[in-house]
Amino acid sequence: MRNEQSERDRNRERERRVRGNRKYGQAKQKHAKRGVGSCIIAGMVMVVLTTLIAVAYTSGGNGQTYMGGLGLVSMILAGVGIYAAFRGFKEREKNYLTCKIGLGFNIAFLLGWIAIFFRGLI
Repeated sequence: MRNEQSERDRNRERERRVRGNRKYGQAKQKHAKRGVGSCIIAGMVMVVLTTLIAVAYTSGGNGQTYMGGLGLVSMILAGVGIYAAFRGFKEREKNYLTCKIGLGFNIAFLLGWIAIFFRGLI
């Protein structure tokens, strides 16, 4: 009798820990791994953009080939970030907030890079 009750209490305690203290007993979901990767890529693109702006300002506009090549690589990185965000949406039972953030920033950076690229052509 005593052994059955202690086992029942242990099972109940284990279920309570698994369930957590969330509303309706839902456990906290983890962020999608590819969404986190997309946010990291967006951060890298932002660092490259600010670095290129600072270099262009300090050099007086010299070094166009290096900055153009790095800008092109950054455009490709933004595209990879968009792809990673979409792949993150396919992960099951995850929190998609990082996918949404990464997707938004990468699209904004890609559109910005395209605008800078076309502005340089004209």
